[in-house]
Amino acid sequence: MQRQQSFLNNNPTLYLVATPIGNLEDITYRAVRILKEVDVIFAEDTRVSRVLLNYYNITTHLKNYHEYVKEAKGKEILNYLEQNQNVALVSDAGMPIISDPGYDISKKCMEKGYNVVIIPGPSALLSGLVTSGLNPHPFLFYGFISNKQSQRIKQLEGIKDYSSTLIFYESPHRIKDFLNDALAVLGDRKMALAREITKKFEEIIHGTISEVLEICDDLKGEFVLVIDGNYDVKTYDSLSIIEHVNLYIKEGLSNMDAIKKTAKDRGLKKQDVYNAYHNE
Repeated sequence: MQRQQSFLNNNPTLYLVATPIGNLEDITYRAVRILKEVDVIFAEDTRVSRVLLNYYNITTHLKNYHEYVKEAKGKEILNYLEQNQNVALVSDAGMPIISDPGYDISKKCMEKGYNVVIIPGPSALLSGLVTSGLNPHPFLFYGFISNKQSQRIKQLEGIKDYSSTLIFYESPHRIKDFLNDALAVLGDRKMALAREITKKFEEIIHGTISEVLEICDDLKGEFVLVIDGNYDVKTYDSLSIIEHVNLYIKEGLSNMDAIKKTAKDRGLKKQDVYNAYHNE
């Protein structure tokens, strides 16, 4: 067990700093102070972060940290901490780690006993959720789904029965493919599409998947997609495995197909359901 009380020790600190997702004014006083006080800032894209730093007259040394250099840059961050220097990590927008770099290095810092402190702030997924008009509790944040159709369909199949509100990130050139597959797998559910959140052309579109699909060719920007959960999920908690299998057999399935479907419904191995059914 490991307990961290960040402000009760003198260990060096890695600050995970949330940055604006559009409007540069959406940053906390604390975040600006921390970015000025740390010894170095590591950013997903230094060109993007430089705009923010210049806006707030932050002159702290800036270095890059992104997915393709995370091993080398992770070692560099640890080196700063070993020299008793404090480090801030930012992504292009929003929270580090959430569909952005930062997980690997924060985990290593925790394992080595350094402080890892969050400086909270803007989040695209939460902003999209609270403006969606859909049930906020519970929700499942999926982030970016696969860009390969076969894998994307498989991923959607895996969550289609969840009653939780579903949240995805998507880019303009993939939005139509995503919505087509979502319509086929999830059905025509209510949804909201939030684009350009906090920016000049911010827009929240409410409708069904098919309605949003009709206009998606004209949409630009980065998208947060919020889709209604499945409220019609059948539950089989009151049935024994035998009763569950027999229910499908009565519906016309073969014994083996009924066993397979029962195993999938209950999250069990097919062999376990087979054994339970035939050993009764």
